[in-house]
Amino acid sequence: MPTLEKAISAFERLGEYLSENGLNFPDDLKLKEGSGKNDFNRLIEESQIHNPWYIPEFVREACRRLGKSLTNSKLNHWLNPYRNKLSVSGKVRNVGVVMAGNIPLAGFHDFLCVLMSGNRFIGKLSADDNMLLPFIARKLVEFEPGYVSYIEMIEGKLENFNAVIATGSNNSSRYFEYYFEKYPHIIRKNRNGVAILTGHESIEDFKNLGKDIFLYFGLGCRNVSKVFVPAGYSFDSLFQAMESYRFTANHHKFYNNYEYYKSIFLINGVHHLDNGFVLVTKDNSYSSPPAVLYYEEYDNPIDLIQKLKSDSQYIQCIVSGSKDIPFVIPFGTAQNPELWDYADGIDTMEFLISLKSLKP
Repeated sequence: MPTLEKAISAFERLGEYLSENGLNFPDDLKLKEGSGKNDFNRLIEESQIHNPWYIPEFVREACRRLGKSLTNSKLNHWLNPYRNKLSVSGKVRNVGVVMAGNIPLAGFHDFLCVLMSGNRFIGKLSADDNMLLPFIARKLVEFEPGYVSYIEMIEGKLENFNAVIATGSNNSSRYFEYYFEKYPHIIRKNRNGVAILTGHESIEDFKNLGKDIFLYFGLGCRNVSKVFVPAGYSFDSLFQAMESYRFTANHHKFYNNYEYYKSIFLINGVHHLDNGFVLVTKDNSYSSPPAVLYYEEYDNPIDLIQKLKSDSQYIQCIVSGSKDIPFVIPFGTAQNPELWDYADGIDTMEFLISLKSLKP
């Protein structure tokens, strides 16, 4: 197992590699035949064939955002609270990670945490995303050969593990809870991002909110699927700012969703707003399907804050431009978490470090 400093250096180099491949290379830029960059760019272009939701623009964006997080300063800032515990020797555990495939490289943070904690990674790949992470793992081993025996990717049954991290839907989480109940585990259920609008947002705010809604076609657990608005709110300005995401209507799966739910709303007489590629409708739920955005009105911000606290098990993050609302992040940053922004608020590193001191 590499030392912590070697591990940081390897992931820093990986971050630089991902940042480079997150760029949209112009058509006239000829990459050297057989180079790693060329291979990865080819893989990015081919990802859409395997999973139609993984358009190259969004895969590159996922790479770029991961690359920006894997800098030396951010890696050290993230790991500093754990350094004393990481320096204590302990038994290496096999950690099985059941990975989601809703957005490109959704399981990368767990991959990073398992290796940084000094444990062995056994990744059960999602059928929707079974090419990108294996390629990146091979690149990491090029940067740090000491990882070669600490990474295993599987698509079949998860076996020979000591602990589990599993991410899935609310339905699959019940299966995970039953199947893995005898092992130390983190089981993640379905959550979503929400936005709080006050009526004082600028066009730039709305454009940034568009990123939170439409990046990865809204399929991520941090994507905004619902907005809270003041009573009597007009969506005209938000619709105007959304126009830059009209390209989503050219994606057949996204547009099929739009047409399907539009038909359902019309047949059932469900009141909704329609801008030609997204439907906005009033709903108390938090998880909306692609091409649908839920909204709910509020009268008192204090009451809304209390509601969101009580519903925290459904919420991954909250975006807003208001400085009077606690625990919010700025518009446009929902899909740009820092390394220390753990999914579901569960400290993955603390869990993984604790495994090394457990009795066999």
